[in-house]
Amino acid sequence: MKVITDTRTAFARELGPELRQPAGLLFTMMLPFLFLALFAPLLTDMGAGGGTGTGSPWQWFVPGMLVLLGLSATAGAGASLLNEMSSGAFERMLVTPLNRASMLVGRALKEVVVLLAQAVLILVLLLPTDFRLHPLGALAGLALLTVFGVGIGALSFTLALHSRKQQTLFYGVQQVIFFPLLLLSGVLLPITEASAPAWLYVLSRINPVTYVVEAERTLFDGRFAEAGVLYGIVAAAAIAVLGVVAGIRGMRNATV
Repeated sequence: MKVITDTRTAFARELGPELRQPAGLLFTMMLPFLFLALFAPLLTDMGAGGGTGTGSPWQWFVPGMLVLLGLSATAGAGASLLNEMSSGAFERMLVTPLNRASMLVGRALKEVVVLLAQAVLILVLLLPTDFRLHPLGALAGLALLTVFGVGIGALSFTLALHSRKQQTLFYGVQQVIFFPLLLLSGVLLPITEASAPAWLYVLSRINPVTYVVEAERTLFDGRFAEAGVLYGIVAAAAIAVLGVVAGIRGMRNATV
């Protein structure tokens, strides 16, 4: 019970400042508008299934865009922790009676709440288009996105904890890992055995984010009983477990 209370306290502490000063939050919420404004004209002329030959191009593109938002937003979450370390706010939190695992989970959940708000906004904006919204599939897709976002956010915090003495290391490692994960996942362009070089296709199949993207596309299309959904759930769960375990260990080992 104390862990749940501490998690709620940590979550409220992280989200509170943004609600009191919403300018940064509003700017973040503009990202969906930016994506839609830049990509809508391209998708209109692309044809069925984003070039894959099946269904509306939005049906293929939107789930991938949500994963892109989730990866970009939560992967940079550790930057806020670095700022707190520089100002001394993090050290003040360490001496409070809050459970350190709850501090990590509460921070990750705050990033996910913003991500889910962006995702819902995108879906609402697409209702007038030919994008077909399957409510149960969308809910399942958002749940999967939550698990994935918690994992990536926790890994970002873990990297920040290990980079506190050399903060440039955080940004270097983040970018080196972020772009390959993004580009190899097939978010923006389909990577198939027929269309991609063999080495690129193999790398995409090694990338766990690929399976999350494929599962999101399947779920948002209203299909549940497919192997790709199971693979995506396993990949997202593995990322979440790895991130939370590593993050909790890092928080517990952090010193004032």
